[in-house]
Amino acid sequence: MHRHKVQSSALQSIGYDAKTQVLELEFRDNSSVWQYFGIRPSTYKKFISAESLGNYFTKRIKGRYPELKIDISN
Repeated sequence: MHRHKVQSSALQSIGYDAKTQVLELEFRDNSSVWQYFGIRPSTYKKFISAESLGNYFTKRIKGRYPELKIDISN
């Protein structure tokens, strides 16, 4: 999935696939990449429009959707 860089103290980059409703986040603290499933396009639009991506993620996404850590080591 293609991710784009974002201005956030918590997140490095964000990717989203509306067809599969998968949100992919790369975190700044340890460069880990996680996928979150069942993210509707309306939720994604609210997320990327939020004043603070980190706060929105913590309050509205983390722990509320199925998640999977992606192994990016190659």
